[in-house]
Amino acid sequence: MRTVVNRQQAEAWNDWEGVHWAEHPERYDGMMGAFNAPLFDAAGIAPADRVLDIGCGTGQTTRLAARLAPRGHAVGIDISAPMLERARRDAESEGLANVTFEQGDAQVHAFPGDGYDVLISRGGVMFFADLVAAFTHLRGALVPGGRLAFLGPQPGGPDSAWSRATAALAPYMREASPAARGMGSLLDPVRIREILTAAGFTGVGIAPCTGPMTLGADADDAAGFVFSMGPTRHNLRDVDAGTVSRVRAAVRDALREFETPDGVRLPGAVWIVTATRPARDG
Repeated sequence: MRTVVNRQQAEAWNDWEGVHWAEHPERYDGMMGAFNAPLFDAAGIAPADRVLDIGCGTGQTTRLAARLAPRGHAVGIDISAPMLERARRDAESEGLANVTFEQGDAQVHAFPGDGYDVLISRGGVMFFADLVAAFTHLRGALVPGGRLAFLGPQPGGPDSAWSRATAALAPYMREASPAARGMGSLLDPVRIREILTAAGFTGVGIAPCTGPMTLGADADDAAGFVFSMGPTRHNLRDVDAGTVSRVRAAVRDALREFETPDGVRLPGAVWIVTATRPARDG
């Protein structure tokens, strides 16, 4: 990486949390996979489009974009070296020739001007230190009339499925883990619209979308995943083993409510956000 302004995020995603995502992409893709189709429907990728996937992580969405653009090309950019290593390996194993991955801070990365027809992101745009500056920079990477489509989480509440399933953990979850800082930056639709408008985008659309988040094969497997995730590990790092075991058992029991023949599935909710670079800026 040549230039980095999001230094805290670069350190976090190249440390143990990024490694965990790289080692378990099927887990994280399982959580978000139900939202892939709505995201790509919103993006409207054509067969010859050039697509940029922002915060691509281990690259599932980049690879899907490449398949939708067989006469075009998909580029995934992320700040995490271990996640990109996994992304490249998986793309090669799938035989995809029209996909590449770049390590960089997308807020300041030297993208080709007017280089892409579509920008997509499955949540990676949440982590920028300066959202207006980042989206302004990304707008310049789009062709005039180019499309932006990304998803971000809707705010959860005390009655949400996630809150019920992890209630026993709540007293211990005192702060965001290093990689999770910034995840709440795009929860409010009013704020999303203000940021994109200030960044020069037009035609901003924000639509709610719900879908199942798969956490594991059964309640015990799902609890194991929850307790391996960065935010949980970070907040339980100084808690004694007996307490952790007791809390894990309580979460496992709560997750039984969500067991299905297809695994443990919690209802999730995101925003699908779309916008356009004007044909003429300014």
